[in-house]
Amino acid sequence: MFPKRGFLFLQKRAISGTKTATTTPSAPKRRRSTTFSDALNKGPSFEDFVNGKAARVVLDPLQQARQNTEETTRLPKWLKVPIPKGSNFHKLKKDVRELKLSTVCEEAKCPNIGECWGGDDKSKATATIMLLGDTCTRGCRFCSVKTDRTPAKPDPMEPENTAEAISRWGLGYVVLTTVDRDDLPDGGSHHLAETVQKIKQKSPKTLVETLSGDFRGDLDMVKVMAQSGLDVYAHNLETVKELTPHVRDRRATYAQSLSVLNHAKKCVPTVLTKTSLMLGLGETDEQVLQTLKDLRAIDCDIVTFGQYMRPTKRHMKVVEYVNPEKFDYWKAKALELGFLYCASGPLVRSSYKAGEAFIENVLRKRNTQ
Repeated sequence: MFPKRGFLFLQKRAISGTKTATTTPSAPKRRRSTTFSDALNKGPSFEDFVNGKAARVVLDPLQQARQNTEETTRLPKWLKVPIPKGSNFHKLKKDVRELKLSTVCEEAKCPNIGECWGGDDKSKATATIMLLGDTCTRGCRFCSVKTDRTPAKPDPMEPENTAEAISRWGLGYVVLTTVDRDDLPDGGSHHLAETVQKIKQKSPKTLVETLSGDFRGDLDMVKVMAQSGLDVYAHNLETVKELTPHVRDRRATYAQSLSVLNHAKKCVPTVLTKTSLMLGLGETDEQVLQTLKDLRAIDCDIVTFGQYMRPTKRHMKVVEYVNPEKFDYWKAKALELGFLYCASGPLVRSSYKAGEAFIENVLRKRNTQ
């Protein structure tokens, strides 16, 4: 505590100071205003809010999004599909769940799932089974499949369960696709090859197409797949060379994908090689044409064209909804360049059944010759 005498002294000083401030007021200080001239400080001032001008200065991000014509334009009529339904659709879904399988039809939100699964005859259905789990180690900007650096280990029963499902369905042609598994030493190639072999054992007449990744460019693993007994070796370029770094994961390069298709054909010359391209990403006609020429230079047999459709708001935007007539143009151009077959249309996907019906006929003719 202060000594009593000291306390009185401080109190007098305080009173004295108060009196001085009251009797001799100082001149009011002018308020200083700071003006920012850099581009990052062009927002509204306090005066703008007072006089109501701020509404014209502040841009609501939601309002900006609404003004984005690409987002607000309705889908063209040729991209509208019916809601999946029918007894066969539910039967296939039940079999897939019971056998703990994943399908790219569901994981990639394919618009054709109602058409491919919804018929009355399971033997004519097309369910593209996704192997090595449902989680990919890559993150391409167009794909809605789940991603993780360390997915769960592959199910050792998956090859057997896949063969069992196909045997139940009595399919004449099946497509097996896969997530990329960069976490596995072999990229999952031996797991895929085992699946093909088990299918051939249980359903000898079933033709098998595999749509696999690039195995990080390991051509020995490409050879394992090519020699597994499959009938069609598919690997997708997805887009033109110039857009590849912006569309696909950085580990997936244009040259690497071409080398995969090229090596598969060299390992087994009789195998059909197949790839798929998305349109509507901003590619030019010259770039698409060059891509087709690059594919024919390595004797790729089949190419499909489809419209890129944004799966979620987190994925890259659609640059253009390509007119169906343009798809017809690219089909004619591909056949002119010497491709054995080309499926081309807004809703066509790499495993779309239109292509499979033709490929099945081609392969069966080969087998009877």
